[in-house]
Amino acid sequence: MKRTDLSKLPCSIARTSNLLGDWWTPLVLREAFFGTKRFDEFIKRLGIGRNVLTQRFSRLIDEDIFVRIQYQDKPPRYEYHLTEKGRALFDVLAAMIRWGDDWLAEAAGAPIELIDTASGKIIKPMVVDAKTLKPIVQRNIEVRKGPGFPSNLKPR
Repeated sequence: MKRTDLSKLPCSIARTSNLLGDWWTPLVLREAFFGTKRFDEFIKRLGIGRNVLTQRFSRLIDEDIFVRIQYQDKPPRYEYHLTEKGRALFDVLAAMIRWGDDWLAEAAGAPIELIDTASGKIIKPMVVDAKTLKPIVQRNIEVRKGPGFPSNLKPR
């Protein structure tokens, strides 16, 4: 997987897609959110090659999504824990789960369900504004240039 300096990409979507846009990375994150921590467990649960998983973890550690923690000395063995930055990606995966459930699920229904631990009820993820908690609906927003807009690009 080719590494790109994320700061050189023009927008948040490009940067995030570059980081998460291959087949395996979202699945590695999914397994971490489901509690997988050890390298061999990721291999077993995903059916991923050791070399591919090593590459993904290397990138995700470099980007501060995971931290590697040694749990055994001889031979050295490690667990992979999500950082705060990594845990923040749950919102992205939850949105992907919702979209997939709405548009790609088989007739039998959703392959997994997210359950609220307090109520025991099924959760349907939704993207909301952090301040108002109102759903974000595309037809109700406009886009404008922000303070980090690259100077070499023209705004629309």
